[in-house]
Amino acid sequence: MSASLSSTPSPSPSPSTDAPAPPRNVRWVLLGVMLAMLLSMLDNMVVSTAMPTIVGDLGGLEHISWVVTAYTLVTAVTTPVWGKFGDLFGRKPMYLAAIAVFIVGSALCGASRSMGELIAFRVVQGIGAGGIGAGAFALIGALVPPRERGRYQGMTASVMAIGTIGGPLLGGFVTGHFDWRWAFYVNLPLGLVALVWLWLKLRVPATRVEARIDWAGIGLLTFSITAIVLAATWAGGTYAWGSWQILGLAAAALAGLSLFVAVERRAGEPLMPLSVFTGHRNYPLAMVMILVAGVVMFGAGLYLPLFQQTVQGASATDSGLLMLPMMIPVVIVSTIAGKVMSTTGRYKVFPVVGTLFLTAGLGLLATMDTGTSSALTGLYMVLVGIGLGCTLQMAGTIAQNSVPLRDMGAAMSAVNLFRTLGGSLGVAVFGSLFTRAVGPHEPGGAGSTGANALTGMSAGAKDAYLGAVAQGTGHIFTTAAVLCALAFVAALFVVEVPLKKAGPPSPATDRTPTPATATR
Repeated sequence: MSASLSSTPSPSPSPSTDAPAPPRNVRWVLLGVMLAMLLSMLDNMVVSTAMPTIVGDLGGLEHISWVVTAYTLVTAVTTPVWGKFGDLFGRKPMYLAAIAVFIVGSALCGASRSMGELIAFRVVQGIGAGGIGAGAFALIGALVPPRERGRYQGMTASVMAIGTIGGPLLGGFVTGHFDWRWAFYVNLPLGLVALVWLWLKLRVPATRVEARIDWAGIGLLTFSITAIVLAATWAGGTYAWGSWQILGLAAAALAGLSLFVAVERRAGEPLMPLSVFTGHRNYPLAMVMILVAGVVMFGAGLYLPLFQQTVQGASATDSGLLMLPMMIPVVIVSTIAGKVMSTTGRYKVFPVVGTLFLTAGLGLLATMDTGTSSALTGLYMVLVGIGLGCTLQMAGTIAQNSVPLRDMGAAMSAVNLFRTLGGSLGVAVFGSLFTRAVGPHEPGGAGSTGANALTGMSAGAKDAYLGAVAQGTGHIFTTAAVLCALAFVAALFVVEVPLKKAGPPSPATDRTPTPATATR
């Protein structure tokens, strides 16, 4: 069930080979890591803004959803594989390879001559994005011990804010002033800068081990994630939730995950070591918080601007700016929480308080109606932003502090995977709730939303439609608030284990085979 790279067993190394001291210029190194992560975050939002222009040029409207679905699916599938390969063969070469694949995919997407070619090249881009997402958090874990990570949380939060706010703005600017192909070509110079920067600055163990690749685990997890993402993408839209297609995909995902767990228990070098989930209860609790945060980020990012544009009459061209009341607190609070954590070593209070703020903020957003002012909506968004700032990065730090450095790549790729799956499942469920509320009131059944949907409607029909949009978003935020309440319960059970200050875990918990190359 596994293919061997070498049959020679290797003893465990001394701790010093697995975790060198963080470089003195770690902030400059992390700048390159964050630049690459920003590329993958910006890409989907830029492309989504450019899609109407792309369809107008290439055609293929019936396949438009696959431009996003193919990218999301392949990113989710390849994330754990990149993470494990980083553990086995060195995080630097794997991260540089992921950036290179993303650059090549971007260039090919920009040169596409048909919708079919664009979808195929988005698969290449998604492969690179999976490695960037998996490698970024694993590199942060390798370069910065948890006790010191709080000093750099502001950088990560800023990247997320820039990606969320800047993506639609950049997409609108590019498509308005240049050809749509520049929505992809813009990645080339930025990607090359990140590639060269990290080639010169990044110093982590270039470890190449003698181990067995878990091909069976890779195949089963790929199959299971594919079934989950496709079910989440198609449910409530292409197929009904109770259709045989969605139920079949759900059954296939459950069967695949069951076989995956059985295989991982017997694998000599498992793709995703089950010990990271069972070694300390903080890790699965952190996964719950990260999953919920992914649901909130994707759901709020999609439906808050829609409510503001449709019900409150905000301009679609400024859609990125509509998220500022939520994203600015994310950056500020994440930075402050990180500094407090680094100074005091205390961190449990932040996810507890954060999930409370999320529950309260989303509960208040659920009360919005057609008479809610933009200022009041902005105030509610501030509460959500404070909650995300306390929860999102801190949950990642808790997960990082719960696993040995040997499994950091696999563990942090699981963090990114859970965030992605949370977003995919959240968008599917939220889309179904929204469609159920708005569907009967859509103008002519056209399926349009936003201010353009109101054109030509009678006063009565317009009021009914706006009320349905408000009701649909209310259902979405009520569901999100309930999920955040569950995350609050998970946060209460977190054990405040002292944060690691430097170096790897004890040799007893580290299974790293002997490296074949030295630190570079």
